Amino acid sequence: MKRYLSFSVLSVAAVITLAGCGSDNDPATPAAEPTASTQETTTPTESGAEVSTEHNNADAMFAQMMIPHHQQAVEMSEMMLVKGNISAEITDLATRIKDAQGPEIETMTNWLEAWDRPVMPEGGMEGHDMGSMGGMDGMMDEDQMVDLESAEGDDAARLFLESMTEHHEGAVDMAQEEIDNGENPEAIALAETIVETQQAEILEMDELLAEL
Repeated sequence: MKRYLSFSVLSVAAVITLAGCGSDNDPATPAAEPTASTQETTTPTESGAEVSTEHNNADAMFAQMMIPHHQQAVEMSEMMLVKGNISAEITDLATRIKDAQGPEIETMTNWLEAWDRPVMPEGGMEGHDMGSMGGMDGMMDEDQMVDLESAEGDDAARLFLESMTEHHEGAVDMAQEEIDNGENPEAIALAETIVETQQAEILEMDELLAEL
């Protein structure tokens, strides 16, 4: 009886020992790989910024159209900043427009790069189908830009404020189109910023016009 019990105890001990060794040597269960639905799809741009590649045609058109729109606003603002006899309020406004829209141009250019979209649509802007965006609303033509550049004093201030108001109204319409139809969260967020900022500046320009 003692011999049987000793054998049984030894057998149990051996099983426990082997089980323990097997546990030590078993490879760790690998962590579950993230599924495609949980992975964030981003791509680095030349500037090093990570940009979401999620987008649709409305996002691409928003960036393609807003870039030249912003570029003209920056150019108009720069014209005002080199003039004399311009009020501090208008100089401050022109500075804020330039400082805000310059970086936004770079941001939207980075998006198009990440999305493998051209900055300029094929065939340029002329005849480009804007759909419900209504074209380049608020853009000044070449003659109007020449007039603004040559104007001075109150004439320059009035022309700048009237033209920039129309320009902003066009940008707000384009941004609202992106909010309604876009897919990329970064593009939609910028569009919301444009609507909020430029609507406030339209009210500011109305007040400045009333004071001229």
